[in-house]
Amino acid sequence: MELSKKTDLIINGVSTAGGGVYEKVKIDGIGTVEGNLTSSTLDANGITKIKGDLQTGALDGDGILKIFGNLSAGKTLMDGQMSVKGNYRADHLTLNGILNISGNCEIESFEVEGAFEIKGLLNAGRMNVKLQGRGKAHEIGVESMQVRRASRSVWSKLWQWMLPKFTPELQAETIEGDDIDLEFTEARVVRGNRIIIGKGCNIELVEYRTELKAHPSAKIGREVKVGG
Repeated sequence: MELSKKTDLIINGVSTAGGGVYEKVKIDGIGTVEGNLTSSTLDANGITKIKGDLQTGALDGDGILKIFGNLSAGKTLMDGQMSVKGNYRADHLTLNGILNISGNCEIESFEVEGAFEIKGLLNAGRMNVKLQGRGKAHEIGVESMQVRRASRSVWSKLWQWMLPKFTPELQAETIEGDDIDLEFTEARVVRGNRIIIGKGCNIELVEYRTELKAHPSAKIGREVKVGG
């Protein structure tokens, strides 16, 4: 018996489609998918709304993408604004813009230039952030991370218009990992093996096992070396 081949979903202009299982999904314009969507790839340009869960092998977005459920993606490339009402799981994220996650975020490689807010736990293998606005997560657990302010660029005026109220800095209750390199970060606890607390940081407690380097201008309430 021959298995039926998955079809593609193509939306051009302003249109609404039902959810389902597809091979390729391509949306150009203003597209809405009613229900859960599963695809091998999703290419979204413009304003895209998925009113359910999205599971895809590769997501390439340009514009505004709103997921009203959970998002699971092998690889995500996004230029613009992406919001997820549920949890977000992925192998790799490269985002230039704004990310909002209402649940938890579990990701192997987290590369963001812009701003983000994750209301739950951010768990990442490698995290590289260049802030144009505020980055915020309740708890961050990583293997390695680096946080910097993005250099001034042609996008600067755009970010200032979109994010007028927030200074470019990372805010978190707890940051825990192996190699941690921070600038312009405010946190209650930073815990790790090798830690660099750079300029613009305000940390209440730093717990380190092997090495701690601190910029002269960084504010650290208490430093504790743990382990043997």
